Amino acid sequence: MTENRYFLSMAISDDEIAQVRAGTDLVALIGETVALKRTGQRWVGLCPFHGEKTPSFSVNAELGRYYCFGCRASGDQITWVREIQHLDFIDALRLLADRAGIELHEDANAGPARKERQEALAAMERAVAWYHERLLDAPDARGAREYLRSRGITGEVARQFKLGWAPDEWDALTNALKLNEKVLLATGLGFVNKRDRRQDALRARVIFPIFDPAGKAIAVGGRVLPTSESQPVRADARVEPKYKNSPETAIYSKRRTLYALNFAKADIIKSGEIIVCEGYTDVIAFFGAGLPRAVATCGTALGEEHFRLMRNFAKRIVLAYDADAAGQSAAASVYQWERQHEVDVAVARLPKGTDPAELAQRDPEALRAAIAGALPFLKFRLERVLEGAHVDTAEGRARAAELALEVLAEHPSELVRDQYVMEVADRLRLDLTTLRSRVAELAKHPKERGAREVANQPPSPRVQPRSSLPRPGLEALRLYVHGPAVMKERLIAPYFVNEVQREIFESLITNQPLSELIDDLDRRGQDEAAQVLSELAVDELTRPYAASDLAAVVAQLTRSAVAEELRSLDRDMREGRVSPEVAMATSRDVKERVELLETGHGEIAERDLRHWLLERASQHSS
Repeated sequence: MTENRYFLSMAISDDEIAQVRAGTDLVALIGETVALKRTGQRWVGLCPFHGEKTPSFSVNAELGRYYCFGCRASGDQITWVREIQHLDFIDALRLLADRAGIELHEDANAGPARKERQEALAAMERAVAWYHERLLDAPDARGAREYLRSRGITGEVARQFKLGWAPDEWDALTNALKLNEKVLLATGLGFVNKRDRRQDALRARVIFPIFDPAGKAIAVGGRVLPTSESQPVRADARVEPKYKNSPETAIYSKRRTLYALNFAKADIIKSGEIIVCEGYTDVIAFFGAGLPRAVATCGTALGEEHFRLMRNFAKRIVLAYDADAAGQSAAASVYQWERQHEVDVAVARLPKGTDPAELAQRDPEALRAAIAGALPFLKFRLERVLEGAHVDTAEGRARAAELALEVLAEHPSELVRDQYVMEVADRLRLDLTTLRSRVAELAKHPKERGAREVANQPPSPRVQPRSSLPRPGLEALRLYVHGPAVMKERLIAPYFVNEVQREIFESLITNQPLSELIDDLDRRGQDEAAQVLSELAVDELTRPYAASDLAAVVAQLTRSAVAEELRSLDRDMREGRVSPEVAMATSRDVKERVELLETGHGEIAERDLRHWLLERASQHSS
């Protein structure tokens, strides 16, 4: 999301972004949807991003940041609008600018890129309209209209989803819209062939336009009409793939796009559930069956970016594939995504060999029941094993148990595994203790195939809990953000032995606005530093700090930093970079000053140690 945010924000100057932030009262903005109560210098309320009974959501009005101590959601005014209204960065910025009465201007350096994107979007919108008119009115689209009617798609539905028809001609779209080579390539609507002629990418296909969540056309998918032999054939007798989608472009990323999300998001948010299908006609069938919260991937497998997108809209994700496809989903990935994105993945049990589009036509009530009765992903996989088991013999039960335990062992939670182990023991009439022992063994030593699947998954980002970071450093950073100005003069980077804390301090001393600073850390991949600073931003000092308190914090930081540098000095001596005599004398002198920190000579000792630490830091960098 960070990468996308900065790509989109390039067209607006940083000064105007800062102006929009400064012109938006964060407490008033959030207060429109969350009941906030003032507590000290902060405002607190129930977090809108996860269920809770005790308020853990905190807002710092002065710094313009919010943070949830429960789910760690954090951000500023723009982030809030993006998350709540499901907008991209630019649209959220425009909304807030309009609200604050601020006029946004183009960044001259970003103008060409912005213009090219606008041209591509405009061309795609025109193409979708042209394809749609062809489907509704053109004589050569009669076969397409008959095919859609056979799938239960009426003219009204075709208009709702803006379905279209690409005629069986080489360059009908290109000529009708007068698209040049640059636009054809930027949209994926066409290309220049070997004869140096512009040519349409899609021919003789029913067109399914693909929109972004805001409703902008960004791509198209095309399906050939089936022949009597159920084999897609084009007019020139070449066999074609059944479906063909737009290629990746600057306006279209398959791994970040879900078909019909723009139509479905209202019901998804209302119901808290999102249904994921395999194809475009399946999605349309769900809408017709009274479940307008279905989406589909666009010619690619369900992946990490899709889950990242879906979790912004709903916490329950139902896979509505046919039985074989659902069973083949990568289990390790699904469990990881459930844990990482805090979603629940379920599987609808459709009749074997039936897809949602067929079931919606024949028995829409059965389709609705399948969604309502969707099983947790692990439960679905377990049922597939047990339902096909031969339980009349001891050998059959043992084999079924082994297959079931292999499925259970893939789940990362021991508690979840154990609940299902008890169910397996009851259904197969086997000893529970033996099964528990076996599933524990399988979980510790997964089969080679399973281990390889897990190894190929992208690592789940882990943010170090703040409680595990050095406390003196955290207290010093809190004082830097919220405390007296004198604290800023007494801190230096070498005081922070923890890399994350040092990164935060070095960012703070640039004097950037806090939101820009956190965004910058995010953009540079410093996720942990951004997370900690987001939390510090809504922390508050429980009481006014006295001079003795400040001195105590600095003294603790100094001791830790000096201890680390003395170890470094010892390594330098052992590796011959510093003579033993110099190292021993320096060590003795430094330790004497550490002992003086809390005496009447503390200020002098702090000054000398500060100088020595800066000198050592300079030596390390040279």
